[in-house]
Amino acid sequence: MTVVGFLHTGAVHVATFHRLFTELAPPGLDDRHLVDESLLADARVAGVTPELAGRLRDRLAELVASGADLSVCTCSTIGAEAETTAVGVPVLRLDRPMAEAAVAAGDRIAVVATVASTMEPTMRLLRETADRAGRPVRLLPSPCLAAWRHFEAGDLDAYDDEIARHVRAIAGEADVVVLAQASMAGAAALLPGLPVLTSPRAAVEEAIRQAVAGPASGRTAHVR
Repeated sequence: MTVVGFLHTGAVHVATFHRLFTELAPPGLDDRHLVDESLLADARVAGVTPELAGRLRDRLAELVASGADLSVCTCSTIGAEAETTAVGVPVLRLDRPMAEAAVAAGDRIAVVATVASTMEPTMRLLRETADRAGRPVRLLPSPCLAAWRHFEAGDLDAYDDEIARHVRAIAGEADVVVLAQASMAGAAALLPGLPVLTSPRAAVEEAIRQAVAGPASGRTAHVR
């Protein structure tokens, strides 16, 4: 049995990613989930410090100890650090598959985030992805920070509504809109017909592809 581990910084994500994994995974794959909300909380205050990087490494190592053959970090703020953390198995950052799809989709990419700490890592990933693909892109940062209060209050309907209103207001300026965090994926259902990309399904699909293909397919050597 091949095991895909998921490291979350919010308990709400466990059900989302377990549902996607159950829907998409072929027989012979299993999932494990670990939640540490302090990783995002502390990164929002002080960034990814050496101390936080050590805790992140410990959490990823816990997933390996639980049987994970590869892992997915579902937090965009700490994903770059997770992806380059050596724990003996491949680690996939949540937003890499989405970034690759965004660069392929158009030259003007709007980046929407509800947590300020997510914006810079996502923009950097998109720039690096575009450079590797040889595609000139224009990044349009468009934070939607006021929505986060709804997420913290547990009102996901209000959270999705506020994100959707924000995206409708800016969508005409971009070829594609990136919703930078896993928590934002629900808003896409409120935006039919608009070129909106989210990260959870693409990340699970890529994790399953790597799990089926074996260790040689893992993405562990990306340079920041």
